[in-house]
Amino acid sequence: MEDFEMKEELTETPVEKVAGREAYEWLRSCVECVLMIVLVFTFAVRMMGVQGPSMRQTLQQGDRLLVVNSLLVSDYNAGDIVIARKDTFSEDPIVKRVIAVGGQTVDIDFGSGTVYVDGTALEEDYINDLTYTFEGTEFPLVVPDGSVFLMGDNRNMSTDSRDSRIGTVDTRYLIGKAVFLLFPGPDSITEKRDFGRIGLLGRE
Repeated sequence: MEDFEMKEELTETPVEKVAGREAYEWLRSCVECVLMIVLVFTFAVRMMGVQGPSMRQTLQQGDRLLVVNSLLVSDYNAGDIVIARKDTFSEDPIVKRVIAVGGQTVDIDFGSGTVYVDGTALEEDYINDLTYTFEGTEFPLVVPDGSVFLMGDNRNMSTDSRDSRIGTVDTRYLIGKAVFLLFPGPDSITEKRDFGRIGLLGRE
């Protein structure tokens, strides 16, 4: 009789079985979601921060960007905002805008501050100021195939492809393309964050 009663006490009810199965499925789903997020942020996209004033007013110090891995970028175009490595300049990644791609000719009139690509003056509504700063690169310059010419939007506070330490950048040294501003950094003057800036980035 005692053995029978013990067996009765250890028997799992249908409700308990269902609850246990649901808990298991929920836990498995959570683990799968975590693994998926890890894989996505390892191989597909990453979050990177902006350092310095070279991309003002488009980007501010402290902005957090969603960057698509270069392995998933089929092509780079003028206007794209990219993250690049150039060890001849810095060990840290730099964020700049693509101005011209392989085969195009870049020329800059530093007197008027005008940038030309293939003889056409660019309409650059995104820049903070006209391009008056000469950094050593001789123009006109033909961008080699498989490379890009990069400039910061804050032209006179940016070290970019005008500087021989950077020059044109082979696309193999591009970490990826910045596609979304996830979280704004504080304004350099007011120290306030403008959450209205959150949104897509790209060609202007």
